[in-house]
Amino acid sequence: MTLLEEIPGEPLPEGSIPVLETKRLALRAPRLEDAKTVAALANDRRIAENAARIPHPYKVADAEGFIGGANKAGSEAVFLITLRDKTVIGACGFMRQEETPELGYWLGVSYWGNGYATEALHAVIDYAFVDLGHEALQAGARVTNPGSRRVLEKCGFQWTGVGLYRIRAINSSAPIDRFRLERGIWAALKGWGRMKKVS
Repeated sequence: MTLLEEIPGEPLPEGSIPVLETKRLALRAPRLEDAKTVAALANDRRIAENAARIPHPYKVADAEGFIGGANKAGSEAVFLITLRDKTVIGACGFMRQEETPELGYWLGVSYWGNGYATEALHAVIDYAFVDLGHEALQAGARVTNPGSRRVLEKCGFQWTGVGLYRIRAINSSAPIDRFRLERGIWAALKGWGRMKKVS
């Protein structure tokens, strides 16, 4: 799980980030009024220790900074993951890292183990390949986080090696399994069903 890095620039109009719907979820752009909910969910050491840029403790001001930096000009797309009843359960999206966008995601701990991360990533991956025309995506998971690794593998990502990432919450670097998903592999596996783009 990684929280996406803020990139300087002007915010994109909220309407430029579509709402992506899956069987159980709706993914939408974060709004400032989500800050308290995002802070309450992300303020868990188990999340922060598995994400590159999430501090611990995670305060409302941190959530406001994340939301204010999301979907800036030059970045890709950041979504809040919500249940169909509009309950916010996490965040996901991708940003450009060199040539290949980097996928990032996290869920509130009480929502782990229900397949929500895999379902959300299926929608974001479809959006990246179909709507934005990317040729590949990359992602990482701490080597001590087998759940996140399984999510990436279920989405078709293939392991490419190990690297070191700076983890803000532990104020140190940690080994990260690196993964990559090529358009051709995604096309062969996309039997998971296309997400529905609402707006």
